[in-house]
Amino acid sequence: MSINQPPTQASDGDAPDARQLRAILVTVSIALMAVIASVSGLNVAQTHMAVEWGASQATVLWIINIYTLALAALLLPLGAIGDRLGRKPMLITGLVVFGASGVVSGLAPSAAVMIGARVAAGVSAAMIMPITLSVITSTFPEEERGKAIGVWTGVAGGGGILGMFLSALLVDVADWRWLFVLPVVLGAVALVMTFKSVPDSREDAAHPFDTVGALLSVVAVVGLISVLQEGPERGWTDPVTLVGLAVGVIASAVFVVWELRRRDASLLDVRLFRERGLAGGSVTLLVVFGVQAGIAVVLFPFFQAVLGWSGLLSTVAMMPMAVMMMITSGLAPKMAAKTGARSTMSVGIALSALGLALMALFVSVDGGYLSILPGMLAMGIGMGLAMTPSTEAITSSLPRAKQGVASALNDVTRELGTALGVALLGALLAGGYRGAIDGKLAGIPRGAADTAREGIANAVEVAPGTGSHAQDLVEAAQQSFVDGWQQAMWAGVAVMAALLVYVALRGPKNSVPLDTGDKAVPAAAATEDVTAR
Repeated sequence: MSINQPPTQASDGDAPDARQLRAILVTVSIALMAVIASVSGLNVAQTHMAVEWGASQATVLWIINIYTLALAALLLPLGAIGDRLGRKPMLITGLVVFGASGVVSGLAPSAAVMIGARVAAGVSAAMIMPITLSVITSTFPEEERGKAIGVWTGVAGGGGILGMFLSALLVDVADWRWLFVLPVVLGAVALVMTFKSVPDSREDAAHPFDTVGALLSVVAVVGLISVLQEGPERGWTDPVTLVGLAVGVIASAVFVVWELRRRDASLLDVRLFRERGLAGGSVTLLVVFGVQAGIAVVLFPFFQAVLGWSGLLSTVAMMPMAVMMMITSGLAPKMAAKTGARSTMSVGIALSALGLALMALFVSVDGGYLSILPGMLAMGIGMGLAMTPSTEAITSSLPRAKQGVASALNDVTRELGTALGVALLGALLAGGYRGAIDGKLAGIPRGAADTAREGIANAVEVAPGTGSHAQDLVEAAQQSFVDGWQQAMWAGVAVMAALLVYVALRGPKNSVPLDTGDKAVPAAAATEDVTAR
């Protein structure tokens, strides 16, 4: 499919040199880290917020989830607006609002003020996140773009765990309100560097902005993600859950029909999903990020309730997987250049599935951390190899004039995958735990047994009140958690195996540079005449 765009005026000055490109990459990576750290940081402060404000668990979950909801819902429209109005102004505006909302969050006197500040932070994050990637794809030359995307992907994949570690450290040594210092400082540094290093680029639009498509995308994403966030708490048959599901599905269907009618004037040309790159990259990121997020849901209770570790030590235990992911994300472009994107993605998916299988096979209460470490390392390596070529497959499938949309689609896919993985793997773990512990509660007082069925943390908390049954109850809960763990891991292996077959058969084809007489350019770029300014 050929996509032609009108040219824009070139900027004054030459293309960025190697030093400038490094400065640009550092800048957008710091900005991205600020956003990612803010996603995961508040998870370690749930109890502190509930106690200080007398807030219910539902309110605390809204404080955490509203940020992700606003971020995911606005990624596509704000990414497109950034392409039109200018990527640098959009990034600067986003960083200013992000920093201000962080300050308000840190000083918030009530849960209501905190929720409002988190909404503003989510909106500003939706301005920042797609721009960080579209700046790379619109600025870096073809031969350097893959490596830059690898760095971006590593920060996006491992930054959440790193942010959670630093947040847990701040909670332990200071106060939970200091959690916002890290994102605000990172945002301020990125803001200063953006003024200095990031060039302005924008694309002249041949068609009016797709306002209807933007509104439909917001409704669809809000509906679908709210279902995944509320379903585990309210129940999957609760009227609120069902209404959200209906709204999300209907809005998604109407969005597809509307975008097909708009064709080249659409917010997102859904016809491009027929191409292997866009479809294969999106499906891979959806599944990989879903499994990664689901694994985090499983790992933290294992560290804290089974091994008895603190929140800080639990985050430290996650670091080997995050480090391997960040390292292999940077190495993936070299491997893809030699063996092809599809082969690299397939190897990464296979290693991720192997890691899940190793954890399912060897996890045990007595084996502790060492029983799962090999699986965590294999997963980190595999996810790093799979994510970078998947991201590049998505961004290279859309024309340069829509790189903000391409980047936003990449981010929306990640957010949907994360919400889906947490909901499904979390439900599998909870169901497996309840099924296993039911047969181990003989002799336990009825009230304590009912509490223990709710989860391993509840069982550990109620155990001291059961007298001589305390140790038996704790051991039963720990073993039941491991049983539920194994069910969730094997489900992840099955999903990864299905993804491996899909990518092997329908993954992105290897790109072949076209000879233009002076230098090689990618095939996608040969069909358009768009110059950043």
